[in-house]
Amino acid sequence: MGANREAMLAKLAELDAEHAKAVAGGGERYVERHHARGKLMPRERIELLVDEGSAFLELSPLAGWGSDFAVGASVVTGIGVVEGVECLITANDPSVKGGASNPWTLKKIFRANQVAEENGLPTISLVESGGADLPTQKEIFIPGGRLFRDLTRASARKEPTIALVFGNSTAGGAYVPGMSDYTVMVREQAKVFLGGPPLVKMATGEESHDESLGGAEMHARTSGLADYLAEDERDAIRIGRRIVARLNWRKAAAPVEQPYAEPDADPDGLLDLVPSDLKEPFDPREVVARVVDGVSATNTVAFDEFKPLYGTSLVTGWARIHGRPVGILANAQGVLFSEEAQKATQFVQLANQTDTPLLFLHNTTGYMVGQEYEQGGIIKHGAMMINAISNSTVPHLSVVMGASYGAGNYGMNGRAFDPRFLFTWPSAKSAVMGPAQLAGVMSIVARAAAAAKGRDYDEAGDAAMREFVEASIEEQSLPFFLSGMVYDDGVIDPRDTRTVLGICLSVIENKPIVGTDRFGVFRM
Repeated sequence: MGANREAMLAKLAELDAEHAKAVAGGGERYVERHHARGKLMPRERIELLVDEGSAFLELSPLAGWGSDFAVGASVVTGIGVVEGVECLITANDPSVKGGASNPWTLKKIFRANQVAEENGLPTISLVESGGADLPTQKEIFIPGGRLFRDLTRASARKEPTIALVFGNSTAGGAYVPGMSDYTVMVREQAKVFLGGPPLVKMATGEESHDESLGGAEMHARTSGLADYLAEDERDAIRIGRRIVARLNWRKAAAPVEQPYAEPDADPDGLLDLVPSDLKEPFDPREVVARVVDGVSATNTVAFDEFKPLYGTSLVTGWARIHGRPVGILANAQGVLFSEEAQKATQFVQLANQTDTPLLFLHNTTGYMVGQEYEQGGIIKHGAMMINAISNSTVPHLSVVMGASYGAGNYGMNGRAFDPRFLFTWPSAKSAVMGPAQLAGVMSIVARAAAAAKGRDYDEAGDAAMREFVEASIEEQSLPFFLSGMVYDDGVIDPRDTRTVLGICLSVIENKPIVGTDRFGVFRM
């Protein structure tokens, strides 16, 4: 086994362990208690909801990693196919503090709602939540109103919203079924009210109980909040599927029907490509060959490289993934020079001219620095590239394979530039610069400050500072940390890249794919 493969497999084992924490929810004790009540766990509900044999693309599964909250942030979000329709699905995890929402829950759901809006997807909410995590209410209450805004705006865009209520949906959470287009409640399980019996007693002196105050049958017969009354959880899921089947849903962009070939190179080889030391370059063409469609009767060349002899540290070209056309920008030798920036700018304009989605494969240490390059115009050329990418209107997909440092992260369409989807490999690292470089810069600045004041420099303190800074930046650059911050849509096994991208390319067809000819002023 090669060293690269061995290192990647070790990282994948760590990833599996972290994903297992999210799947475990609140732990075996709470899962068993939930099952004993005849209830299903969120991923079990999702499995019954989506079409048999179809994939569920889970988003942000590591949200909250490294925080005081459970990995996964007490909610499952993702994209699944229901009655042939791609839907954004959210499901509260009641085994984690009763499904209460913490600050990371909000970030995760906000990101899911953004995915639904940008790609024009119906939303299905599988609801069972005790509302806000009260000890952190100061971080939840004010921004949390956006959840209601997103639901109502989705409805106004004619992107249906469906709520299946399996248990508690209290206080602010009561507005999720209240603001959804369709609401299904499970008999003798769903409890939807603004204030429960204790709060009502305190506020008004009125005696009440769960069923009369907010039970499913009351809402179906009396208040009218429930559109459908389900006998049990499986019946609620059946009704939810039937609602989707009646939406008369059609994709804005005609789905691609043409046949395609599997990649010319075995995707398993992706484990061998990325060096454990990201300072060592690797050829992104080897990645492309294992991700894009192979040669076939309808695809005579797997990858049509554009400007192959110019700006060679950035590979650009045209390909297909699951029959769908894409333009690819992939970092080769890490550094972006003026030539690469100008090449990228032209390529992005061409993709917009032909309404072709763009795929960015990151492995860059940023734009080149130094007197020669500054005089050669690296700032204005980098600005041209960022201008083109910022104003491009075709869908963008990003995969961070290795390094993604400095403004190179921006130029390659990092999270700040709102790619439709962004995934990372376990080998990925993102920061303002590499840990050693950042610590070194701080050391140089501190030395200059000491010299300016005529003081002796503390070499021992400098060594300790550099060690601490390097360790801190290294930790904060790692994919688990960044995924926990919801800066990506998930850390994935490199071998799954083609499948994940195929799902994403299908999802973006729910909205028209139209390029632009309007860009900001290009500083020549």
